[in-house]
Parts: sequence; C-alpha cells; structure tokens
Amino acid sequence: MDASWEEFGWERLGHGVGRRRLPGWDATVALVAGTDGVLLYDTGSTLREGAEVKAQAQALLGRRVTHIALSHPHFDHVLGTAAFSGAEVYGAVGLAELLERGAADLHTSAVRQGVGEHDATEAVDALVVPQHQVCGEWTLDLGGGREVLLADVGPAHSGHDLVAVVPGSPAIVLCGDLVEESGEPQAGRDAFPARWPAALDRVLALGGEDAVYVPGHGAVVDAAFVRDQREQLAVRFGVS
Repeated sequence: MDASWEEFGWERLGHGVGRRRLPGWDATVALVAGTDGVLLYDTGSTLREGAEVKAQAQALLGRRVTHIALSHPHFDHVLGTAAFSGAEVYGAVGLAELLERGAADLHTSAVRQGVGEHDATEAVDALVVPQHQVCGEWTLDLGGGREVLLADVGPAHSGHDLVAVVPGSPAIVLCGDLVEESGEPQAGRDAFPARWPAALDRVLALGGEDAVYVPGHGAVVDAAFVRDQREQLAVRFGVS
C-alpha cells in the first residue's frame, strides 16, 4: 500500500514508513508498520487532528494503530492521542506524571498558540498519558522483522525527549523537536539548553552517518544538518 502515501499528503520514507507534516504548526506525525503492529509517533494538536490521522492510517495500511510513542509533552504533539482507543502509549520516563499534573498548562499553551477553546478543552479532558515509560531504551517488535528502538535521550528540548529509530538501509530516526528544519529550535521554559548538544550527540550515535533524520518540524535532513544544528545550539547556549 506504500504507493498511496502521497495521495493522503504523506511522505514515504521507506517500506511501511511514512510521515505527514500537519497544518498549522507543521508538526510531524509518523507511521511505522510491521506485520502485527503499527506505531504512530506523535498524534497532533487536537482530537479532530488525531481522528484524521487515525482514518488515514487505516486507509493507508488497512490496520489500526496499535502503539503510540510521544516525542515530548508539547500540545502539538500529544493532544490527539485519545483518538486512538486501545493503543499502547509510550513516553520518556516521567512524562505520564508531567501530563497528569500539567493538564491546565497544556490547555493554556494550546489556546495561546491558536487552538480553539472548545478543541483544547475537549482534548485535555480526554488526555491519555503513557502506560509505558521508557528509561534508557525500549525495543518494540511490530512483527515481520520490523523493530523500532525507542530511546529516552533528554532532557533537552523538554524534560522528556523520546526518539524512535527504525533500523534499515538507511536507518530512519524520528527526532521530535530535538531537531527542527523549518526554523530555529525553540527553547521554552521547560528546556534544558545545557544538555541539548549532548542529546543530539546521542541521536547521531543512534542513527549513524547515513541515517535519515526526521525533525519535529520541517523537511527531512541528514546527519550533517543535525551536527550543524548541534554546534549552533552549543554556541547559542554557551556549552561544549
């Protein structure tokens, strides 16, 4: 079914792997399909957006999303999760507790950035937090030889940064907002700037020189781009 990715506005990254840049905030969501399971990396900014991604995943792959990995706790990456009932949800260690106690802040952030009051309230009221917390690394077996490595590489862009590595030739690394191509990486109040360059060192080590790196916002990049952004961040924040 890979030939249909473009018809739905998705970018095919490899066999059974694709991503879509959602409208509004240009946030990436990505699908990784095995014979037994389907992983979705990030879920969008509203339940409506999540439901649209769910319908497209079903149309593209003929199966439902069984696993979700959340890259970090910002509204444009997590508020669509409740649209995927029954999916196993993974996040970096500590993410579940943060989302549970920070629901009001998540709502405020979403509305401040332009999500409608009704949509923000609906999504936060239905908020799903990870049942599985990744400390270090966790390998998901999606069947048919398709494994995905989830790695807790933060704190950096946020306090809870999770990347997903799809082995292959080349490997595909889903970076979340640790890497941004469409603008300068954003460092909000929950960022850990002093640790961001080291997190990117880990990302590069996980993917390797020939990997495809998928930013949280923007076009797909290579290792040289990630390395350059790492150096820019080190200069910007005065760290080595």
